[in-house]
Amino acid sequence: MQYQAYQPILPSVNKYLQYKWDKSCYEMHRKKVKSARPTIATTPPKTYNHLIVKLKKLQLEEERVSRIKRENQMLLDKMSHIMQTTGGVDCKNDYVKKSLGEGKRQLELLHIAKENQKILQRLSTCRPHYNIQAWHNQWLENIEFMKNMSRYPSQYTRKGSLLPPISADRHRTVVHDKVKKKNIRRHVHADSADMMDEKEDSDNETKSEVKVTSEDEA
Repeated sequence: MQYQAYQPILPSVNKYLQYKWDKSCYEMHRKKVKSARPTIATTPPKTYNHLIVKLKKLQLEEERVSRIKRENQMLLDKMSHIMQTTGGVDCKNDYVKKSLGEGKRQLELLHIAKENQKILQRLSTCRPHYNIQAWHNQWLENIEFMKNMSRYPSQYTRKGSLLPPISADRHRTVVHDKVKKKNIRRHVHADSADMMDEKEDSDNETKSEVKVTSEDEA
C-alpha cells in the first residue's frame, strides 16, 4: 500500500480522499472486533478458599512438626545431661565384632582341606596304566628299523624328528646310491644271461647223450 498507488474498490473522484476514508473505517472495524464480547463464557469458574486450602491437612502437619520438635528437645536434654554427668552406665568393656557363620566356614574349609589331601595322596600313589619306558624303547627300535630300511639318511633322532640338511654330501650319497643300483641291475642281467647259456649247453649235452644211447641200442 505504501509502494503502490491505492486502488479503491468502488469508483471515486479523489483516490487519496477515498484511501483516508477506507483506512478510518478499517481501524474502526478492528476496534469493534477487539472490544466484542464472546457469546460463550470462557472465563474460569469461581474458586472457593475452603476447597483449595485444606485446614485439616495443615493441622496434621503442624502437629507432626510440633511432635518432632518436642522429641528433638527431649533428645537434646538427655545428651546434655549425659555430657554433664558422664552417664550412668558403665560401657568401658570393649566389644569385639563376631561373625555368626565364622565357625561353620572354618569347618567347611577344614573339610575341603582334608578332601584335597586325600585326593593328592591318591594321585601320588596311583600307577599309570601305560608303560612309558616300554613305549620309549619301542620307539628306539622303530628308529633303528627305519634306518635299516630307508634309502636316504634318517630324519629321526632319539629326541625327535629332524629334517636332513641339504648339502653336497647328501647329493653325493644319493648319486652314489643311484649308480650302485644301476650296476646291480646290470650284474643281475648278466647273471641271468649266463644262466640261460649254461641251461642251453646242458640241454644240448642231454640231447646228444640221448642220441648216443639210442644208436647203441639199435
